[in-house]
Amino acid sequence: MDDTYDVVVIGGGAAGLSGALTLSRARRRVLVIDEGRPRNAPAEGVHVYLGREGTPPLELLAAGRDEVTGYGGEIVTGTAVEAERLDDGGFRVRLADGSAVAADRLLVTTGLVDELPDLPGVAERWGREVLHCPYCHGWEVRDQPIGVLAAGSLATHQALLWRQWSAEVTLFTHTAPPPGADDLAKLAARGVTVVEGRVTGLSPDSGPLTGVTLENGDVVPCRAFVVAPRFAARSALLEDLGVETAEQLMHGHVMGTHVVAGPAGATNVPGVWVAGNVADLGENAIGAAASGVRAAAAVNADLIEEEARRAVAAHAAPVSGERFWDERYSGSERVWSGNPNARLVEEVADLAPGTALELGCGEGADAVWLARRGWRVTAADVSGVALARAAAHAADEGLAARIDWQRHDLAESFPDGAYDLVTASYLHSPAELSREKVLRAAAAAVAPGGQLLVIGHAGMPPWEPEAHPGLRLPTPGEVLDALELAEGEWEVVRAEEFERTQTGPDGRPATRTDNVLRVRRLP
Repeated sequence: MDDTYDVVVIGGGAAGLSGALTLSRARRRVLVIDEGRPRNAPAEGVHVYLGREGTPPLELLAAGRDEVTGYGGEIVTGTAVEAERLDDGGFRVRLADGSAVAADRLLVTTGLVDELPDLPGVAERWGREVLHCPYCHGWEVRDQPIGVLAAGSLATHQALLWRQWSAEVTLFTHTAPPPGADDLAKLAARGVTVVEGRVTGLSPDSGPLTGVTLENGDVVPCRAFVVAPRFAARSALLEDLGVETAEQLMHGHVMGTHVVAGPAGATNVPGVWVAGNVADLGENAIGAAASGVRAAAAVNADLIEEEARRAVAAHAAPVSGERFWDERYSGSERVWSGNPNARLVEEVADLAPGTALELGCGEGADAVWLARRGWRVTAADVSGVALARAAAHAADEGLAARIDWQRHDLAESFPDGAYDLVTASYLHSPAELSREKVLRAAAAAVAPGGQLLVIGHAGMPPWEPEAHPGLRLPTPGEVLDALELAEGEWEVVRAEEFERTQTGPDGRPATRTDNVLRVRRLP
């Protein structure tokens, strides 16, 4: 799979580009896949498109592509040949060149195929002199002779519609049943001529259109020829996803097949939206563009809801220590001062160097100080970001060989070995952590004659006394009790609270109460 997007838009016409523009401006990662062969390419201009009246179709699409890419959207020229749902609920779209992309949502704007009457000259003149939409082309052929090819129940409606643009309208019944009495009365009243007989082609074979040729050889003057194609939505890509299609009717006439969708383009398949002619066979360019905007807004709203649900679930779930502390350390170049813990220095200064284990070493200031004093240190922390900084600090001090940096989530793993000194300074964490369990493991790692030093907070800082409602920090005696030390195997060297000065968020010093517990395993 080449890449993953919030939304892949399949089809780059007015609907697709408008949807992509909307989503790109919404800061979504969007890819448009388009063949570059718009249905309206033969037309001289796009009409009733406010602000772009008469713009050549390819020029309009080029401007739209520039606008989409200007907001970070991506466009690739290619053909999407397959779409499949992934296990995570997203989609994979495969292209004809063998590449594939993934998307959380699909917006399909593939348009339709015009299935034209099988008459000589119709396909060759389609979009120029052979027309179907008076709102798109009526003005350009106004007051000229216009022929309308009957197509079932739609015939009278078409002829009367085109009569708005010209007084010279001829309805060719061709192979359709002749109009009923009521329809004939309307046509006659509006001056529409009805010609029976099969149409065999357009005249001349090349050059400007001048007439319609009948089976009996007659040629009826005509400068524009109106047909009612059968419109087939380009929905094959969606079949394997189970997207629903149906016939679309107009005045009882089957216009063709379309993808069934709600007002904002949602299909029966979650995560798949449609816009433009693939959903509404009668939509014009500006209507298709508007439907692309509506669908894109609905897609974005759906993504927002999913992201909110995931955020709620993530917020409710316990935060891993690794994630919390990596994010904490990544947020600044240095979190702590770089100086060793003053109380640790006071407690350890008179001890003979040996092997030491530091739990929660952070950026390594205490471990470096111990190594400088002659200790061989194993330093553990859950954050790879912090350990990398600590290792760099030790290397700068020339002490890299004296410290073994180990990454451990102490709730899951613990360094091996027995040590002359084990320290745990301020081993508190907003992430889930059984501090008592970790400290009991720390005590178990103390060698005979060695010592365990635990330093922690005795209360919340004075600048945020209510920061964690319901949180109670243990006294030194409670920490000692939680260690569950075997009677007769340990002696308490120190268990007391002490005050220290700490700088608050406002830059002013404040007094804070902490505690220290130091115990020694008897030889």
